Amino acid sequence: MVVNSDLPTEISPINEFVQIGDFQVPPAELVPLLKRYQMLPGVLRELAIDRAVTEVECSPDEQMTALKQFYDRHQLTDEDRLEQWLQAYGLERPYLSEIAIRNFKIDKFKQQTWGNKVGSYFLKRKAKLDRAIYSLIRTSDIGIAQEIYFRSIEGEQTFEEIARQYSQGAESKTGGLIGPVELSTPHPAIAQLIMTQPIGQVCRPVQLEQWFVIIRPEQIIPAQLDDSMRQRLVDELFQTWLQEQLMVDRY
Repeated sequence: MVVNSDLPTEISPINEFVQIGDFQVPPAELVPLLKRYQMLPGVLRELAIDRAVTEVECSPDEQMTALKQFYDRHQLTDEDRLEQWLQAYGLERPYLSEIAIRNFKIDKFKQQTWGNKVGSYFLKRKAKLDRAIYSLIRTSDIGIAQEIYFRSIEGEQTFEEIARQYSQGAESKTGGLIGPVELSTPHPAIAQLIMTQPIGQVCRPVQLEQWFVIIRPEQIIPAQLDDSMRQRLVDELFQTWLQEQLMVDRY
């Protein structure tokens, strides 16, 4: 039995198969297919989110706001672009409102749950959120590393000149200059040197795996708890919570 429908996915009344576009899939094969295509974790993730936001209310005004935000985010500025977007995702118009409202409810759930916890979380994370500009030279030869260090502190050559001449990484093209980058980005040992050494002071060579590195901190840029940072941290807390939920569901 084949069920004709304008919707891209439908289950037949007697559950003989699931019609997905032009394909017919027996219901018993859906989960194995999701596993085979490595899509099951994503589906479980979205189901966990649906369960979390089911009690979140969305007023008529908020629904209108949700739809407008969705249109703006995807630049659906006219009917042609809207139709193209719907066709690209195999969707009908009713799904558009459902998706937009769901996204709005997810954002509302995040703010309701973690909005008042961002301040303390920011202070906990700040040391890794601060950004740094630093200069780096790396070489695989300890002898060259020692020579570079003494040349730099004695002023025989500028750090930039030495980096361009001797550094064996991409930083040689910038005179050793790196950043600004968050302090969570460099190797932990490099980050520690940047945070503990005086600005402008060349550090003695340190071995990191196959490299000998020489660091000079240039500038520390403190992180600010602005709107974009607030949103980022709320998203981090949400993702951490979601991973915990998935682990609980798994066991």
